[in-house]
Amino acid sequence: MPTVAFQGARGAFSEQASKQLLGDDLDLKPREKFIEVFEALKSGDVAYAVVPIENTLHGSVHENYDHLLNYRLPIVAETRARIVHNLIGRPEAEYAGIRRALSHPVALNQCLEFFKANSDVVAEPHYDTGGSVKTVMEQTDPSIAAIASAAAAELYGGKILKPSIEDDPENFTRFFLLASTAPEPPLDGTNCKTSIVFTTSNTPGSLFKCMSAFALRDISVAKIESRPLRGRPWEYLFYLDFHGSPGELRVQNAMGHLGEMTEVLAVLGCYPQAA
Repeated sequence: MPTVAFQGARGAFSEQASKQLLGDDLDLKPREKFIEVFEALKSGDVAYAVVPIENTLHGSVHENYDHLLNYRLPIVAETRARIVHNLIGRPEAEYAGIRRALSHPVALNQCLEFFKANSDVVAEPHYDTGGSVKTVMEQTDPSIAAIASAAAAELYGGKILKPSIEDDPENFTRFFLLASTAPEPPLDGTNCKTSIVFTTSNTPGSLFKCMSAFALRDISVAKIESRPLRGRPWEYLFYLDFHGSPGELRVQNAMGHLGEMTEVLAVLGCYPQAA
């Protein structure tokens, strides 16, 4: 049975993503903080780790980009989870009686229209979506509710008082599956995606020249993200996803070309792209 670490409590969306990636028969090892998830994998306490990397509404999870660089644990798969936020109360609770709603700050920010329409309900930040349901069920106050997944409601015995309260139904989170070692990259990169990180000189046109390494070889770039380079104010690391595999000759040529223009260049993982 695979052991997998994720941030949050049981019932978190990261648990949903873990099951999408590895199946239902898992030994789940929840951790409170993202850095504890990376530490669990690095130390060998678990075989896999699942971390969110970006959300279609909230954007990137910047902390995890930093951990990917610092820990260099390879990305071996990705998935996308549909995020449905439900208002969940105790079994005896009634929708009209709810006065406080607990959840992760990101989840609360994705339900602003609900709070606008229900001005008597106070949003209260919590460390996790699934954990907020656990907290509500440990209380005796029926006026407290949580915002979380239907799976969390079922797991802790909560009652869904109002389903799907998120502002935008096109709410998806992309998750990475990390392992301690990476398989050999495939020679055919048709359905592959590769994530890299690099730094380049802070000179006019330097990033344009780096991107030309991919454009000249018809390699499609899926995403690029900049992060501050610690110790060097106003300089940046670039995280980039592209379609293809380092096993392909064109990608090897692109990486060689890119290496000539960068100060740091590292492959974070090659993995099947999510359907």
